[in-house]
Amino acid sequence: MRIILTGGGSGGHFYPLIAVARSIRNLAEVQKITNLELIYASDEPFDSKLLQEEDIRFLAIPAGKIRRYFSIKNIFDPFKTFFGVIRAIWIIYLNLPDVVFGKGGYASFPTLYAARILGVPIIIHETDAVPGKVIKCASRFAKRIAISFPEAAKFFPADKTALTGNPIRKEITLGSGQEAAEIFKLEPSLPVILIYGGSQGSEKINGSILDILPELLEISQVVHQCGRNNIGAINSRAGIMLEKSTHPERYHSLPYFDERELRNILKVANLAISRAGGGSLFEIAISGIPALVIPLPTSAQDHQRENAYAYARTGAAEVIEEANLTPHILLDRIKKLLADLPRQTSMIEAAKKFAKPDAADKIAREIFKLIEEHN
Repeated sequence: MRIILTGGGSGGHFYPLIAVARSIRNLAEVQKITNLELIYASDEPFDSKLLQEEDIRFLAIPAGKIRRYFSIKNIFDPFKTFFGVIRAIWIIYLNLPDVVFGKGGYASFPTLYAARILGVPIIIHETDAVPGKVIKCASRFAKRIAISFPEAAKFFPADKTALTGNPIRKEITLGSGQEAAEIFKLEPSLPVILIYGGSQGSEKINGSILDILPELLEISQVVHQCGRNNIGAINSRAGIMLEKSTHPERYHSLPYFDERELRNILKVANLAISRAGGGSLFEIAISGIPALVIPLPTSAQDHQRENAYAYARTGAAEVIEEANLTPHILLDRIKKLLADLPRQTSMIEAAKKFAKPDAADKIAREIFKLIEEHN
């Protein structure tokens, strides 16, 4: 049995694929399938070390990105995508997969389109409340469509669409309070605020947090995932901001969370301040963390704003539009939430109700069903 996984461009596409891959392996073990092979097809491996650890073979397929702004690359990227489709046809022909599972993103298009040409059954998953262009296109020929938000159902044929939630790695639900305290050097009985700006971090959120950092550290501890490209500048500015602080040790900045760090901070965080990518929201939800959500105003199809308000309607979060984000407003909202224990309790309950921890298992079972139907 050979399954191709495709998607790329961000952790929001990549990590759900890893979650589904793990569920596929578990299901294969239960069904005593010994010849399982998983392949990840994309333009970049995203995390080659993790792919190696998961025994997932990487196959490079070029893909052009569709940009909504002027760039000289817009002239050449359609050709890149065309040659990507040609390469994907050749790769799929040589590897003869039983099924292709796509998470969307520009990097998945050549593989999904090549699978259609060669008659390989396709199952796709949409993370956001509004589908991206690749998923919307692929929905015309996919055999199954899984969605995370009920708001996305209206974009797809009802007879082949199912609400599964977003696949989350089960391992990130297994954090330990004691391990978190050791990793982040946390003080007991003091609230922990998680700043979660997505895989690249958020310049706007980073700046707002640093502006109020001395005040925040008087009432809480801050674990700040600021993005790989931002860590140097963040640490320099934080050092200046905290020169007169009596609690500089309460601030912890990281470029990016590995799986161990993520599962442990999600275990102990009392409040999350986050962008509104579907992956981040579901990770926060499955951990039952009240959230202040600040959608990225320039996201494709305005999907982050749609995600944010869809999630807020459940009662699990409050939304701050980036246009309204000022250090004063952010500090005020944080203080009010940390002081309102009944509100925190209701948000925790709403978040856990929204989360669907079995999403990866549901998708894995559907992949196996599709393979049985096609054989």
